[in-house]
Amino acid sequence: MGIGCWSYGGGDYWGDQAQSDVDAVANTALDAGIVFFDTAVGYNEGRSEQSLGIALKHRRQEALIGTKTGDTNPATLPDQLEGSLRRLQTDYIDLYMIHWPNPKYPVDEVFDALSQLKTEGKIRAIGVCNFGCQQLSEMIAIGAQIETNQLCYNLLSRAIELEIVPLCQQHQIGILAYMPLLQGILADRFKTLEEIPPQQSRFRHFRPDREMSRHDEAGAEAELWQTLEQIRQICREKDLPMSRLAIAWVMAKSAVSCVLVGTRNTAELAQNLEAVNYAMPADLVKKLDQLTLPLLHRLGGNADYFWATRTT
Repeated sequence: MGIGCWSYGGGDYWGDQAQSDVDAVANTALDAGIVFFDTAVGYNEGRSEQSLGIALKHRRQEALIGTKTGDTNPATLPDQLEGSLRRLQTDYIDLYMIHWPNPKYPVDEVFDALSQLKTEGKIRAIGVCNFGCQQLSEMIAIGAQIETNQLCYNLLSRAIELEIVPLCQQHQIGILAYMPLLQGILADRFKTLEEIPPQQSRFRHFRPDREMSRHDEAGAEAELWQTLEQIRQICREKDLPMSRLAIAWVMAKSAVSCVLVGTRNTAELAQNLEAVNYAMPADLVKKLDQLTLPLLHRLGGNADYFWATRTT
């Protein structure tokens, strides 16, 4: 498990975030053997990186830090990296990632710029995020050494299984799974569809007329809620919190190298550690696979759950 740091630094999307809680999460996670922390320049306008840098200042050598570019312009990548290094109070990034594909810049020029930063010792490994088969294939074709692909993956969002996972496995690209709880929906926080706030109902699972929606598809709200009810029933039968079940299911998938869980305080960390320590039986994994399959078929193989066409 890795720590998702989107909320750190505070911002409009997740609200306030106390630095004392970030410090406590970082230290408790490291003490528990969790070493990977995932942030981005785009998280709260760089404040997430800054907050994480403060939290890890005295234990940097124990941690692995992943952060992401805000823009893939080869000419500005060195300056972008320098900004991240400064905010994170470090002189190297363990995993530097392209946050979203951008066809504006030639992939060979982008990778050459990243490779130069790696040669200089400022990056230890290069990764991508939200890359579908087409975009991955373009990188593979130029011989780019891509270590990881960070992708949305959870019981309600399984599109990557159809084509992206096999391609990543073929080329030994590790998968970092983000949103294992689909931003709280799989933590059983909402008792009706209408209770789900705009931030969490902007995905392609929902109608396009939702407040923050950026897609034009019909959604799959009926199938989504039916699937959630079935998962709830299993949780009652097994006497397990839904969040533990959802995280453990992702962790049980052999293609996944690391599950990134947003963790705002040590109470949430303690709950998440329960999922790490829970070995899900193979028959339960299979049962959850089967009951979530209709939703996968309904939403299809597009792994971008924010837009209709971006990740192809």
